[in-house]
Amino acid sequence: MAHLDTLIAMIPDEKLKSEIQSQVSRLTAKASFGLVFEEHRPETVQLPGFEVARGGKVVFKDGSTPGIWTVLRLTEGVATLVRTGDSGERITAQVNELVVIREFGDAIYPGLQSVGSTLNGGDKPFHAVINAENFHAAEMLLYPYEGKVDAIYLDPPYNTGSKDWKYNNDYVDSKDQYRHSKWLSFIEKRLRLAKRLLNPKNSVLIFTIDEKEYLRAGLLLEDIFRGCNIQMVTSVIAPQGSARADTFSRVDEYLFFVLVGDAGVIKGPDDMLFERKSDAVDWDFLRRSGSNARRQDRERSFYPIFVDVATNKVKHVGEYIPLGTSRDEVADMPGCVTVWPIRKDGSEGRWQLGSAGFRAALENGTVKLGRLNKSSKSCAIYYLAAGKLEQIKTGEILVTGKAPDGSLKLTYNPELKMERPKTVWNRESHNARTGGSDLLKNLLPGRSFPFPKSLYAVEDALSFFVMDKPNALILDFFGGSGTTAHAVMRLNARDDGRRRSVVVTNNEVSAEEADDLKKKGMEPGDPEWEKLGIFEYITKPRIEAAVTGRVPSGAHAKGQYKTYAQVEKKCVCDDSSCDGKTMITDFIDDRPLSSGFPENVEYFKLTYEDNQLVRLGRKFEAIAPILWMRAGAEGERVDSLPADGWALPKKGFYGVLTDIDQWEPFVDAINARDDVRCVFIVTDSQAEFEAINVQIDQGIDSVRLYSDYLQSFEINTRQG
Repeated sequence: MAHLDTLIAMIPDEKLKSEIQSQVSRLTAKASFGLVFEEHRPETVQLPGFEVARGGKVVFKDGSTPGIWTVLRLTEGVATLVRTGDSGERITAQVNELVVIREFGDAIYPGLQSVGSTLNGGDKPFHAVINAENFHAAEMLLYPYEGKVDAIYLDPPYNTGSKDWKYNNDYVDSKDQYRHSKWLSFIEKRLRLAKRLLNPKNSVLIFTIDEKEYLRAGLLLEDIFRGCNIQMVTSVIAPQGSARADTFSRVDEYLFFVLVGDAGVIKGPDDMLFERKSDAVDWDFLRRSGSNARRQDRERSFYPIFVDVATNKVKHVGEYIPLGTSRDEVADMPGCVTVWPIRKDGSEGRWQLGSAGFRAALENGTVKLGRLNKSSKSCAIYYLAAGKLEQIKTGEILVTGKAPDGSLKLTYNPELKMERPKTVWNRESHNARTGGSDLLKNLLPGRSFPFPKSLYAVEDALSFFVMDKPNALILDFFGGSGTTAHAVMRLNARDDGRRRSVVVTNNEVSAEEADDLKKKGMEPGDPEWEKLGIFEYITKPRIEAAVTGRVPSGAHAKGQYKTYAQVEKKCVCDDSSCDGKTMITDFIDDRPLSSGFPENVEYFKLTYEDNQLVRLGRKFEAIAPILWMRAGAEGERVDSLPADGWALPKKGFYGVLTDIDQWEPFVDAINARDDVRCVFIVTDSQAEFEAINVQIDQGIDSVRLYSDYLQSFEINTRQG
């Protein structure tokens, strides 16, 4: 930049110098050093099925005639068009050749239309799954949730070059020389909305990405979330490896964690790098290994233990055998196997405890036996070392009872056995194939979705920030197959929480499916096309299956949630009775998929309302779900204009006043309740609103709505 400033200073033409300096200043003000990208022309969203109207913007469905066009007039199904921003050439087209669009920057009046629900959670709040263009959906969500979201989980398109995302309704592939710049422009708009949605006092943004864009993503996050603590975690998601030509085989992806306000990582039951330890306590081998492990190192610790063959219990503990005396001189006891501390190489070792100490431990239940091997006359014997005995005293290890052999049943206290996770995660459960694709096949037999996240990977990532928030609100507006909503339900199952998720996805089909459907004469908006979209074909039925435990055919879902399993490891001990293997038993969640979850979900479609009807105040039903969401998405909803001029459902938590003359009975009803969270007062007069508001009990969220309702939710304006 210093060199550029020097060159600008050398320009003799003051006007030219000023204009160039102005353009450079704009660029440097827009992006932090090291990250400069084009804004590109505004994004657009197509609205299949929306009526082509005079003055509206349209594009040609087949793309044969490029550009955005404004409709000048309509005559018997024929539209006269002019290219937007151009007063020159006019063309005509059949209305059925056109599709209505909205550009980013055009005023939009959003609504939500319910397209179904899944009820299995009693009085619990509702999760929301929304079929929408995610930028407009996120803008709409500012109204109920700005500054209130506890966690946002985003799994955006990775920009691999394999047509995995669209910009302005065209797939971006590896041949697009501006694909990185388009991706940054696309992501930046959405991250700025995410920042406004997050609770500034305590919240987290989780952003996943792979090697294609992680450097640019990191710079963009640093630029937008200045002052926040940002950390990147490497997560192993494909241990089998993903081949890259002439390069290392890829096994991982990255997660950026943006900690907002005083947010911090909650300690977990393990460090996420090494094998997850079970809550079961590991006992130590009684036979000493390593240094000072020979018989002669401590002769009083070499004695026989007689194990009853019938009961697999210790029947008798002998006295120590002095050095120089052969153990063969000790007679066996009838019905017993005599166990000595013999090392794998056949040499004589020693026990960790003397004979008196062993008898006391046996009495206290702090020794136990493994399986007796009759042929080799050996048996692994375990004991609790001093460190674990101290943990029992401090409460870190809990005694839950006694086993049949008299040994203590032990478990770690989950409230005390916690540690910080490391920045490399290596979990079998995070395998995208087993925890993602295979799980999805069990819920949606015969259907597939490209690269779904492991359910358990999303659950773990969220758990470090919301496990101490049983009423947390979690948002995902790159919702894909709905993994985030599913993960939040599992978090609730851990502690009977009432966390709720809002997931936004679209109803696009893949590039290959789109080509096939077009060849059959179909287009977006047609029933056959729409039923194969992500929302209709994958997300909605996946969430329904997760909640009910039934697949789309109605049959019970097969399989179980197996978060972790037993892992066989090579044993490094030198005990003669060991077979060289040991099983590390990780936490196992083996509830069947068919058990479902006690949750409620409602599915919505984002609608684009006609501005003429908005001005006439005829669209209350379009905003009704948004008001309900602001009040907690819980209880009864006011779905239509109240006949009495106001409504306060008995089983709801908010009220609506639509006739200002009825404010007195409305206020009386509100103040008589102690569970009302929010009230909406419809008036164009700020003075009227304030006069009524002062009569309402403090602590209730009071909101003014314009008389044309949706005007309150106008989004997407350039000024905004």
